[in-house]
Amino acid sequence: MSTFTYIILFTLLGSVFSLIGGIILVYKKKLVLKISHFLASFAAGTLLGAAFFDLLPEALNEGEIQTILFWVLAGILVFFLLERFIHWFHHHHEHLHKETPPTIPLVIFGDSVHNFIDGVAIAATFLTSIPLGIVTTLAVATHEIPQEIGDLGILLHRGLAKKKVLFFNFASALTALLGAIATFLLGEALANILPTLLAITAGFFIYIAASDLIPEIHHENRKGFAFIESMLLLIGVLTIGLFVSVLQ
Repeated sequence: MSTFTYIILFTLLGSVFSLIGGIILVYKKKLVLKISHFLASFAAGTLLGAAFFDLLPEALNEGEIQTILFWVLAGILVFFLLERFIHWFHHHHEHLHKETPPTIPLVIFGDSVHNFIDGVAIAATFLTSIPLGIVTTLAVATHEIPQEIGDLGILLHRGLAKKKVLFFNFASALTALLGAIATFLLGEALANILPTLLAITAGFFIYIAASDLIPEIHHENRKGFAFIESMLLLIGVLTIGLFVSVLQ
């Protein structure tokens, strides 16, 4: 298969997981509430594993260590600032327009941007190597389900109809494909900065795991859950480590 075919196929695979998260939430809400923390734990492990076992080593093979570490930090800070802007805009807009809560369009916008970045990450890693792209897709796919559960849960809580929730879930998932195609079309122009993109993606994965998913694990205090969630996080890391070893 050509690199473009791999990019389209695996980006669609990641989008399928996004859709699965939405469908499960809409039709199996009680089940989702029981397993969402477990999914988040495993996803956090896969993101950390992909960042440290695959993305960073590949970036360091192509670039200088100080430059790569700078872009990892830049990736973390950029996504932090993006989240802060979305939260700030939400509260500012809600204060000015109390009659029409802005949460729904903001959640859809944030989810679409997130998925677009996922598509860019998948395509950029496939442009580097096929095995790297496969591992990145695995990490993206595992964190899509808990991400969609959280985002779409807000939409349902705001009273959006189930059909509309699924439609917006599908539409935002397609933005990943747009991000992947745009990155592939810019392939030659991006050739010299692929190590930078890999480093930024690693920063993105580290940020999502550390700021969004791991706090959910700490928040769950029910008896016995802490041990299971800790083990699932470690299993997520080991799963990526195993995939990297097999695919190399």
